[in-house]
Amino acid sequence: MFIVERGTLLAFSSGTYTATLQIAGSLSSSIAAVPVSRGIDAAELTASRRVAVAIFDAGNPVDAMVIGVH
Repeated sequence: MFIVERGTLLAFSSGTYTATLQIAGSLSSSIAAVPVSRGIDAAELTASRRVAVAIFDAGNPVDAMVIGVH
């Protein structure tokens, strides 16, 4: 089971296809090295873009994946 959260993309690494994110409601902390779905084109992953994030373990926000942009 997983939950989907909204977030803001702070940075994207096309080499590793990972992102640094800020989850909505968390103003002071960010999550780094979050895998991004390869179904999302790298050109769509620009800083400050809103993203949908699947979090697989609510106790461990690093156990997540970017699954969409909007």
